[in-house]
Amino acid sequence: MRILYVTDALAVWGGLERVIVEKANYLATHGGYEVTIVTVSQGNHLFPFPLDPSVHHVDLDIPFHTQYQYSGYRRLFLLKRLHQNFRKALRHQVDAINPDSMVCTRIELVSDICHVKGNIPLVFESHASFWTSRFEGAGWLRRFHTYWMNHSARKAAAIVTMTEGDASVWRKINPSVCVIPDVVHLNESSTYSDGLSKSAVFVGRLSRQKDIGSLLAVWRLVRQRHPDWQLHVYGEKGDIEESLWQQLHEDGYGVTVHSPTADILDIYQLHAMLLLTSRYEPFGMVLPEAMSCGLPVVAFDCPYGPTDIITDGVDGFIIKDRQMADFADKVCLLIEKPDIKQQMGEAAIRSSQRYRADRIMPAWYHLFESFGTK
Repeated sequence: MRILYVTDALAVWGGLERVIVEKANYLATHGGYEVTIVTVSQGNHLFPFPLDPSVHHVDLDIPFHTQYQYSGYRRLFLLKRLHQNFRKALRHQVDAINPDSMVCTRIELVSDICHVKGNIPLVFESHASFWTSRFEGAGWLRRFHTYWMNHSARKAAAIVTMTEGDASVWRKINPSVCVIPDVVHLNESSTYSDGLSKSAVFVGRLSRQKDIGSLLAVWRLVRQRHPDWQLHVYGEKGDIEESLWQQLHEDGYGVTVHSPTADILDIYQLHAMLLLTSRYEPFGMVLPEAMSCGLPVVAFDCPYGPTDIITDGVDGFIIKDRQMADFADKVCLLIEKPDIKQQMGEAAIRSSQRYRADRIMPAWYHLFESFGTK
């Protein structure tokens, strides 16, 4: 069976990039599928995660980013031409590969794909919540644009979401929705966190979505009671407010910022717990990653991922209504009760195994095979 993935690029240390590469590798090496990844504008960027030699890669070299050099009619004219070039280049690849199924992970590409795919089944894989623009408090114009783009997925043969909460919304425009959680890069060593370090870890892009302001506020409350504890932050700078970026680097907060790393599983094992303060999450991959290393996790109850992953009071804590004092209390409970921290860490290891590739990928086999082959 031939599978064609279409995405914009695989150029950053992101969860989506890791998932695409790991699933493509698994389909090729374990499922015997012929897998090709088509990127729109990879450019000279190296893949952040290793692609198996049996997986083919083609870059279309369509520089959509150049539209931002212009405004008004010039930008609209260029954007129209870029979309035309994308459709032409993609049609050439579709004709050459003749895939049995196509998978797209970017909603902004779905409309163009539908123009060139013919009768080939298209799976739209949602890695951003349907209501992302609403969660971010975007203006009406952006909300309308996002809503319009989302409706292009009505032509997909299937939509795959990470959580049931997101699926319930997508079903309003396309009834063919199924929930398949992300394959997570889990700790497969026999080494786990011993829970003895006086440090917590946060992993994620430093953006408004992750609510770094609340993370700092919670940590200040924790440090009032446990000034010897440290918070280590791993992530690229996103659209975080400049004032918060400066606070992360100020002395006195007990916070150290690190660049992203491919060896994040080794990093988890150096710490005692993971904190997640996101306003929303399509899934929350860092949660099972950290749990597989023996870390209990504390996260706000946000749409949609944490409640799907964490069993409150068993392998971590879910904080309702974004109560920062309650969040800090739960962190301090783990600090002050090492026996509870150890029990939760052990439960987290067991819980994380739900997201192993050999447990998730059969659902993808079933989906692809339900379309049949040409």
